[in-house]
Formats: sequence, C-alpha cells, structure tokens
Amino acid sequence: MLGPILRRLPEQDVDGHLLHAEGEHVVDLVRKHPIVYLRPGAELVGVAGLCALALFGPIQLGWLFLLAGAALGLHALYLMLREHRDLFVITNMRVFRASGVFSVRIATMPITRILDITVEKPLIGRILGYGHFVFESAAQAQGLRDIRFIADPDERDLTIQRVVQRSGLRGPRSAADRHMMEGR
Repeated sequence: MLGPILRRLPEQDVDGHLLHAEGEHVVDLVRKHPIVYLRPGAELVGVAGLCALALFGPIQLGWLFLLAGAALGLHALYLMLREHRDLFVITNMRVFRASGVFSVRIATMPITRILDITVEKPLIGRILGYGHFVFESAAQAQGLRDIRFIADPDERDLTIQRVVQRSGLRGPRSAADRHMMEGR
C-alpha cells in the first residue's frame, strides 16, 4: 500500500556529500526497516475513517472530521518523509547519517574513530529482521551514536567491520604480520 507513495518521495543527496576527489565511494546505503512505516500507515487508515465519518456521520460535524482527517493525513505524510529521508551510509572512509525533511542534518564519523559497535536486536526485531546500532567513539557526544530500525543489522555490522579491516586500522595488514600474530 505504501510502496507507490514511498517511490515518489524525494531522496537525500548522498552523492553530494561524498569526497570524490579523495576516492570515497558508497559501500552500503542503508534505509530503515519497513516497520517504521507502521505508524504512518495506521494514521492513513485513521484518515479514511475520518473521511467516512464526514460522509456518513452527523452533517453538522462533517467539516470537523474533514479538517481532522487533513491534519492527520499531513502528519502521516511528514512521518513517511522523515523515515524515508533518514539514511545511514557506509563508505570506504566513514559512516554518516543524512536525515531531515525541511532541513538536512549530516552526522559523520570517520572509520578511524569507531571504537565499538553494539547491535541491539529486540525480540520483535529478531523476528522481523531489524535492529539498532549504538556506536562508541572517542568523542561520546556525537550525532551518530544511535541508529535505530536498521534492516538486517548483522549484515550491516559485518560490512562495517570489513571496511574497518580493509582500511588497515585493526588486525594484521600483511601475510608476514599474520604469520607473526599466529606465532610462526
């Protein structure tokens, strides 16, 4: 039901935030799990109910039901836009989050600053396939600490770990280093 509407919503300009001259490219662009559209969908059902009340309810209150339906519909549209435009991007150099409907907020963390990632999967998230990320870095007060409702969080965690490993920040970087680490 929401699919055709979501395809028409405006996208974030991820490409405009990349450092092309430095060789940065997108490794994974992560949208939120479809569960986040449950509330806007319920509100749209409420809009249909209010419109039905306006048509078949007391005629004196029809304008009030239409007004409430319009307000609820606008709120549902805003919620869909907010969730649709909230992106988590993993590049070969950093992770960043682009969010916002009327104004855009970009929160960035270089791969070198990621100390720890906690993946939280509540029971319903395990069943439906979503989870939450909690990033720990040297600077604790950043805009990229909590990323909620990430689809397939285990795969996204592995992607980030691969990017960190390939950047040479953790673990042995060469075959000689690996042999030395193994005690050979």
